[in-house]
Amino acid sequence: MNTKRYYPAALALYITFIIHGIGVSILAQYKDELAELWGATTLPNGALDVSIVFTVIAALGLGRLITLPISGPVSDKFGRRVSSLIGVGLYVLFFVGIIFAPNFYVAFVFALLGGAANSFLDTGVIPSLMEIFGKKGSIANMFTKFSISIGQFALPFMIGFVAASQMSFQTVFYFVAILLAIDGVLLAFVPLPPNSSTQKTDKNQKKEKMKFTATSVVIILIAFTCTSTFQLWLNANQELGTLHGMENPSTIQSYYAIGSIVAVLLTAVFINKKWLKPVQVLILYPAISAVMLLIIYFIETPAILLIGGFILGFAAAGGVLQLVTSTANELFPKHKGKITSIVMISSSLANYIILSAAGVITRVGGVDGPKYVLLFNFAITAIGVLLAIYVNKRYKKENEGMVEAA
Repeated sequence: MNTKRYYPAALALYITFIIHGIGVSILAQYKDELAELWGATTLPNGALDVSIVFTVIAALGLGRLITLPISGPVSDKFGRRVSSLIGVGLYVLFFVGIIFAPNFYVAFVFALLGGAANSFLDTGVIPSLMEIFGKKGSIANMFTKFSISIGQFALPFMIGFVAASQMSFQTVFYFVAILLAIDGVLLAFVPLPPNSSTQKTDKNQKKEKMKFTATSVVIILIAFTCTSTFQLWLNANQELGTLHGMENPSTIQSYYAIGSIVAVLLTAVFINKKWLKPVQVLILYPAISAVMLLIIYFIETPAILLIGGFILGFAAAGGVLQLVTSTANELFPKHKGKITSIVMISSSLANYIILSAAGVITRVGGVDGPKYVLLFNFAITAIGVLLAIYVNKRYKKENEGMVEAA
């Protein structure tokens, strides 16, 4: 297959994830403006109650979780283009609807649509890229994470430019919606490779069903553990910084973001040069994360937190989830959309279950709550390492030749 003819499609697909990176970050950047727009009440101290914005942000995750069971089958049955275009259309509605929402309730509905857009992009874009790049599909999938990071990196500059130009904050939403709509038009016409799930088969031939082995189930569980690692860190590092006497704990996040970008680039080289296999990364990176979490627990200094931010950005958020998805797709080549949905459902459940547990630990732990969350994070990450060791032992034996598990 001549893959070069599909490169314009790959570019269009990556652009959707750059904008997705903006989409998952932009609401938090404009909390006060959006709270005022949606009629938030004023607190006794004179500040706006921005809690409604946090609730709308949470609706993004809820919308994603609700639609993931639907988006995968849509991608497999109707094609990657259909799933991707649904995601683009829903995201455009999200960006426009959020700034026209007259109140919190309408904004909540549009946030649900934004979450749904995420799920349709996941099940349309990820399988498409793996089909375009074939044997290098794992690397191609890792660059979806890189694309998200690019969007999140670019957003502050966009916000700064709009503010310096004395334009309304809504300008950013308009610009992104227009850019995404143009990308959607491009995506509607560029050639995409046929996916095996929609190719016609002999009428007498029964459609192959998904058959799960212990290995495939464990891979899905790793999506849960690896997501838990970076989500727990993201939601505890600021409090740890304050606890350890940092003047500006937000700098930890900057080191974390740099680490994740460097990881994608280096890991792509490691895999391309065949120095590492994707399934080996599933052991190595979580193991590095586990060790770093223990170091941070025992050495309570601001410098260690900054180093830890970079290392955890590299090892926890630098493409592990994307490699889990790629590995799962290799096990189910005729059901890429469905298995991507299942992996992302596991990831989404981690967001809710693990963060809820962390909230309880923080309340019970009092002042030292963030430290106990670190230990909790270590335990979950260590379980992920053990699961990855099992997968590595079984993977070669069960899946020689990259055929679907039977």
